[in-house]
Amino acid sequence: MTTTDYLINAALVLLVVRQMHERRVDVRSLILPAVLVYTIAGSYLHSIPTAGNDLVLIVALATLGLTLGSTSAFLHTMRVGSDGVALARAGWVAAGLWVAGIGARIVFVLAAEHGAGDAIAHFSAANSITGKDAWVTALVLMSVCEVAARLATLQLRAYRLTSANTTARMLAGAGA
Repeated sequence: MTTTDYLINAALVLLVVRQMHERRVDVRSLILPAVLVYTIAGSYLHSIPTAGNDLVLIVALATLGLTLGSTSAFLHTMRVGSDGVALARAGWVAAGLWVAGIGARIVFVLAAEHGAGDAIAHFSAANSITGKDAWVTALVLMSVCEVAARLATLQLRAYRLTSANTTARMLAGAGA
């Protein structure tokens, strides 16, 4: 792993650490994660390997990323602030899922670089995975999908929460 890889992973961890303190869910809350996703995708995704079972690996890890990201977002505590904007706070379980996804990718890469490369190559050959590019693509898409699913789920929950709050206030006002 390069220094850039460590910095990107640290930034991803900091995203959820920041969310452990209640924060607004608005357009500004999308900026940093969107920049990180764009940077990750632009730096690592140049093509998508399709030979052998590469797509199976890629879809499986992307699906895992979607699951971790959306589950993490569903485990956030949310409420409407006094100004009508949704507020979200990640609990320990939500943060744990997020960090588990990042940690799993880091452990895999470190293991590949420090002794498990032959075992991964053997597993890849036995399962028709064509090589390193398939693994890189799968792990990067797992990360991108984890961030995107978390963002989308939080934004959807915020929209529903504030819409329901607005409707309840309008109904309360009409009944008065």
